[in-house]
Amino acid sequence: MMKITAVIPAAGSGERFGGKKQLKIMGGRPLLFHTLKPFIDSDLIFEIVVVAPKNDVQQLSRELKSMISVKPVTVVAGGNTRQKSVFNGLKVASDSSELICVHDAVRPFVTKELIEKAVSGCSEHDGVIVAQPSTDTIKKVMDNQILETLQREIIWRAQTPQVFSKSALQEALKMAEEENIQGTDEASLLERIGYQVGFVEGSSLNIKITTKEDWVFAEAIYNHLQHD
Repeated sequence: MMKITAVIPAAGSGERFGGKKQLKIMGGRPLLFHTLKPFIDSDLIFEIVVVAPKNDVQQLSRELKSMISVKPVTVVAGGNTRQKSVFNGLKVASDSSELICVHDAVRPFVTKELIEKAVSGCSEHDGVIVAQPSTDTIKKVMDNQILETLQREIIWRAQTPQVFSKSALQEALKMAEEENIQGTDEASLLERIGYQVGFVEGSSLNIKITTKEDWVFAEAIYNHLQHD
């Protein structure tokens, strides 16, 4: 069985949110713990790398090691962008790891099934992302003017987890750094240099918490799942 490292970028300062949302308490636990739990429970993931704010590395490392005894967990300092943080996490991944599973720390409703679905898709591609079809009509705009209405059927909203061949991700991140390219996600960096990235359908519950409004939705989802 291929060894898979989960890299969890959690180094954001939370400027739009007003604080480090990855450490905010939900249901008596930090949000980050809820995010990590499916990766802890999944037999496919053999180690976890959390990329944290520089000032939180030591404390978070102690806390996570007390919570996670079933598999190796490493906490490293992030960079000043998400891309650099993922690269920092990749650099400490085990040499024996063949696939890297990148997942946003602020998507706490990922499931073991979603992780496994993304991983299984990698047998046919250099990487696989989780995505959701758009339910909205999408407009292309410029200077307050609608240029065109895009076909909704071909628009998908990217989520995480995103799973990649370790060597492909290393190459994509290294080239992006050398060329000063900032991708909106890891998949875009592989796409730009010719790698084939597939997708599997995700879940509408797999939301990313960016704003305070998102936290309201997240608490509602959390409460719903607890009573489901």
